[in-house]
Amino acid sequence: MIKIFKNILLLLVLTACTFTVKAQSTTSSPYSQFGIGLIRGSSLPQNRSLAGLSAGMRRASGFYDINISNPASYSSIGLTTFDIGAFGSIARLEKGDRKEKNFDASLNHLAFAVPVNRKSALSFGLLPYSQMGFSQNRDSILGSDTANLVYSGEGGVSKAYLGYGFQVGKHLSFGVNAGYLFGKLSKTRSAEFLVSKGGLSSRIENSNSLSGLSFDYGMQYFTNIAGRTVLTLGYTGTSRSKINSNTGYYTTNYTVDDSGNEGVAFDTIYSKQGLKSKVTLPLSHSIGFTLSRSNKWLLGADLNYSNWSAYREGNFNPKLNNSYGVAIGAQITPDVTAVSNYLKIIDYRVGFKYDKTYINLGNSDINQTSLTVGLGLPLSSTNRSTFYKINIGAELGQRGTLTANLVRERFANIYLGFTINDRWFQKYKFD
Repeated sequence: MIKIFKNILLLLVLTACTFTVKAQSTTSSPYSQFGIGLIRGSSLPQNRSLAGLSAGMRRASGFYDINISNPASYSSIGLTTFDIGAFGSIARLEKGDRKEKNFDASLNHLAFAVPVNRKSALSFGLLPYSQMGFSQNRDSILGSDTANLVYSGEGGVSKAYLGYGFQVGKHLSFGVNAGYLFGKLSKTRSAEFLVSKGGLSSRIENSNSLSGLSFDYGMQYFTNIAGRTVLTLGYTGTSRSKINSNTGYYTTNYTVDDSGNEGVAFDTIYSKQGLKSKVTLPLSHSIGFTLSRSNKWLLGADLNYSNWSAYREGNFNPKLNNSYGVAIGAQITPDVTAVSNYLKIIDYRVGFKYDKTYINLGNSDINQTSLTVGLGLPLSSTNRSTFYKINIGAELGQRGTLTANLVRERFANIYLGFTINDRWFQKYKFD
């Protein structure tokens, strides 16, 4: 057991380093330039395969899963649970007759859950909160020369959380997550001239370090109906919070050769650091339900709403819109007791999701629709108290539109997770 803890501790440290190193782009969406980037959400692959169902998700199969999005679900966890996963995305961007393909990948999450007693559990972990990564350029005539104007950004915000969920009576549970958000976002504006024509390029960089607390809370009501069929009603919310912003502005000069290669910056003509302010994150709500029969099937839906019109960057109001969305998902396990047919013990998942995002450009709402599919692949174990499962999910979707000279983004997101259920922290009477 000591060896296991050493390995997990090492993994946790390495994961934290992965999240906290110099900000790197893990998305290539032009729509990530608004707010603090594209919001990733707290769902693990098994939830994302169901279109992100969370409010009414409690226990989708014989395995214990960590539903971070609704901490009230922690009270259903009966074994120590460990979950780690990765994320990859392929995106195709279109605008007019211009097309571009991008691939991005990153570690997705590291999460633990530990039962406290029969009706409560703790959970803690690390996962991405938002991502920023975009680059746009166009030619413009400045004076007697032609400049390449470049607007780009990169970085992301991560979330470390600690949560507790507990059951009250036979049908009700509550939970809360305390999260710490941290990360760095960088946006730049450049005017590039070819050095062979005597041009000197310049860049203005806005570097913003963010940190602060956030709180999620939730509740679930669950009861048996029609025999062994369970109905779960759920609510989860995120409180309005203000996080610290530490901003620096830098203006530098550099050269660009005829091949477009950038030279080393040789002069910083302006620098201002340590500008402190607050970023106000919005209040959000989600309600939903699931109907399920243990180890057989599950069907559910969520509705969500976020008050993004209240988002502020210091005293600046970027005028984001309130967002809302709907998610519908289903899962089936043909026969969990099958011995000779592995295909029958697999969890098969499918979902559909629609989101009206907080972005409006040219009087056009930027909407997102996606179809999700996934598999839960149980693995054999020689230890009767240890259970393993690989969760694979895919999300095929579209964000944006070609109308009003906007960008249409079609993407395929791949999620991979590895789940372990085991009996840790328990004292046995016999060795």
